[in-house]
Amino acid sequence: MRLTPDHQRDGAPGEATTRRAAVLGHPIAHSLSPVLHPAAYRVLETDIAYEAIDTTLEQLDDVLRRIRAEDVWIGLSVTMPLKAAVAERVDRLAGRAEALGVVNTVTVSGDPGARVLTGHNTDVDGIVGAVTHAGAAPGLRGAILGGGGTATAAVAALAALAAREVDVFVRDSSRAANVRRVGRRLGVDLTFCDWDDAVARLAEADLVVATLPPRGADGLAAAMVQAHTAVRPGAVLLDAAYDPWPSALADHWERAGGTIVPGLEMLLYQAVEQVRLFAPDAWDARIVDADARSTLLDAMCDAVGLPRRG
Repeated sequence: MRLTPDHQRDGAPGEATTRRAAVLGHPIAHSLSPVLHPAAYRVLETDIAYEAIDTTLEQLDDVLRRIRAEDVWIGLSVTMPLKAAVAERVDRLAGRAEALGVVNTVTVSGDPGARVLTGHNTDVDGIVGAVTHAGAAPGLRGAILGGGGTATAAVAALAALAAREVDVFVRDSSRAANVRRVGRRLGVDLTFCDWDDAVARLAEADLVVATLPPRGADGLAAAMVQAHTAVRPGAVLLDAAYDPWPSALADHWERAGGTIVPGLEMLLYQAVEQVRLFAPDAWDARIVDADARSTLLDAMCDAVGLPRRG
């Protein structure tokens, strides 16, 4: 392992240097971001305080106004139900966020009184990192359960993995218009399927990304158990809902011979990218090789009880 020597923090001697970041969403008490981020900042030896701010859609404008007014803020993580609303309120969208129209990360920059909020989407990095670590390979046949904001990130992740075809299972296709738009924009061949067809069609998938709320796929899991549905050996299921774990769907998937990935792994990998965006100077100073990155990942895994990446 090789880390660079300790570096001097920004700010004059005796000057308060603590910067602030937070996760916004509602409800937010369950969020593990306030555990993951501080673990990373300790490794980076950078002075960033990270908190959770319970924020409803009705409160969002007031919270963002406060963020703009205070020059200590460097970034925000964004969770449900705010991902689309924040995308409409930032000053600009960067990278994949522009294509997706959904934001899970905001960087804050600029001078006091002229703060600039830039929206990013690191959920895509989270999905790609988690499923690649589990063995998913380019050229796969994919499937997505659900049609919300995380489903759009799943489309982009499957595009990054060069999926040859993707089935999307939603109960109401009219609520998946953004998923359809993103598929067209990214050139992903999406087939929208009836929810009742999932039991049979999932058996043919190499990778399934379930983007439903906790227990949202319990009925599907029960139907697969009743039908004795098999899955392809080694086929990967990423269930974005990580509590309870394993979910009913993950339990059946593993029993049927597949590989399961908890949403907590997706959270880990998307948080790593958020950390890089929030603290680029500290990242560049300390994450200088694969061993240093492994040290960071191990610290974040330990913080939330995930097995280490090695």
